[in-house]
Amino acid sequence: MPVSRLFHNVFLSTGSNQGNSIQNLLKTNVLIAQQIGFVVKTSSFYKTAAWGLTEQPDFINQCIQVYTPFPPKLLLKKLLNIEKQMGRVRQEKWGPRTIDIDILLFDDCKIDENSIQIPHPQIQNRMFVLAPLEEIAPGLMHPSLKKTIKTLLLETPDKLSIQRLCL
Repeated sequence: MPVSRLFHNVFLSTGSNQGNSIQNLLKTNVLIAQQIGFVVKTSSFYKTAAWGLTEQPDFINQCIQVYTPFPPKLLLKKLLNIEKQMGRVRQEKWGPRTIDIDILLFDDCKIDENSIQIPHPQIQNRMFVLAPLEEIAPGLMHPSLKKTIKTLLLETPDKLSIQRLCL
């Protein structure tokens, strides 16, 4: 990753299925703009069936493109802090949550460490990530899979229901 870069191009996925999910996402967007960097694009909201642990309410999901000055590990720390500010309590893997924020892509970086994996290892398997990400960046190339987001959306094995919300 070039050290000389002032801002990094980052794509985030946000989701909520507790409380007023749309309000949770809107508030999270404000906190991201205040604490992370310049929000370039936001996708529509998508109502999606729960993935992984399916016996829970549907999620509202969104993808966000952000320019940030923070390196990956510091960005992750700041995003976890936003989750905490939003009242997230981690109780069970893939369980219900007020907010979930994942780093999907960070420039064209590839990081595989215990604390952070970029690109997110499940992008290609999650319709709730691919549909909103394709809306804002269809031609974006996945740095490891060498396929566009549009292609990954067409090829995903995930067939869970998803609905774009018109608000």
